[in-house]
Amino acid sequence: MLTSYFTLRRFFCCRASFEATAFTAPKKNLVFLGSPQVCVSVLDALLDASKDPSSNFQLAAIVTQPPSGRGRGRKLMPSPIAQHALDKGFPQDLILTPQKAGEDNFLADLRSISPELCVTAAYGNILPKKFLEIPPCGTVNIHPSLLPLYRGAAPVQRALQDGVTETGVSLAYTVRALDSGPIIASEKVPVDDIIKAPDLLTMLFKIGSGLLLRELPHILDGIAKLKAQPQDHSKASSAPKLTNDESCLSFDQDAKTIHNKVRAFADWPGTRAKFQVIDMNGNANVVEIKITTTRISDATDVDGGGNEIIYSRSALLVPCAGDSWLEVLELQPPGKKVMSARDFWNGLRGQKLKLPQKALSHI
Repeated sequence: MLTSYFTLRRFFCCRASFEATAFTAPKKNLVFLGSPQVCVSVLDALLDASKDPSSNFQLAAIVTQPPSGRGRGRKLMPSPIAQHALDKGFPQDLILTPQKAGEDNFLADLRSISPELCVTAAYGNILPKKFLEIPPCGTVNIHPSLLPLYRGAAPVQRALQDGVTETGVSLAYTVRALDSGPIIASEKVPVDDIIKAPDLLTMLFKIGSGLLLRELPHILDGIAKLKAQPQDHSKASSAPKLTNDESCLSFDQDAKTIHNKVRAFADWPGTRAKFQVIDMNGNANVVEIKITTTRISDATDVDGGGNEIIYSRSALLVPCAGDSWLEVLELQPPGKKVMSARDFWNGLRGQKLKLPQKALSHI
């Protein structure tokens, strides 16, 4: 009986000692890299999870784009991620803003932090080999597409422009080749024909933050690297960065193609089109208007023709290729705020609205 007592006592003492050691074990350092507002959900997920007493990691630093000039005065402002972190009380000296991720001073600072893992989400900077060699558990990226589809800077915008009905988000290891690393996890998401790029991006990063938290324990213990699936590079497609030169709409295309472009380019650079405003004396004035919200018209009894734009059902109906019609619901005239089609039409005060002849050469 005495032997059993001491055996049990020794067992519970050892167990208590083990649990105390486990509980006080230092948390692993994690570094997050991101810049735009759409990936705030990823930062919030990491901040909240790291505060959990049972968490085995802590957010040791944030890396983001340097402050940039914004607004009329071009005042230097921190990136949305940096500002959000500051608002959350994250230490300013732990927010790093290198011009390039390969800078020697930045890499030295990163090494001093000793990150076990780095996580990226729309960071907007190429990570060199010297960076990727620092964290022992590697660098993982939340990419808003179903890799290997839409590798590149604008995956959501290019997917919407192509009119996809399904996309998704991938959690993958970062390698030197762009968005080509092994996939840890992914999730499919249906896409309707109304959602715009900023909203879809926000949704996908939120889903991606859930994937990250679910897989994080396996990433930190190395199991994820063993199970990650190589990408089929033969199925890869690219998603190059949008340019301002692409923002012009051509009504030589069908309404569906134009609508997809409007919602894809909704955040930046937007889409614009030239219209003729015909006054009561028949004089024409060409104006360039930003088109912000559209839909594909299902109207079959439209009383119009040629290059004339008409107003019906609270929308401007614009003739497009293939006898299709585009409904413009919201637009922004030069020097004015975004307004409804109704307000714009009323502002014409009886003037007619037409497409320039060269904008509708198919008619």
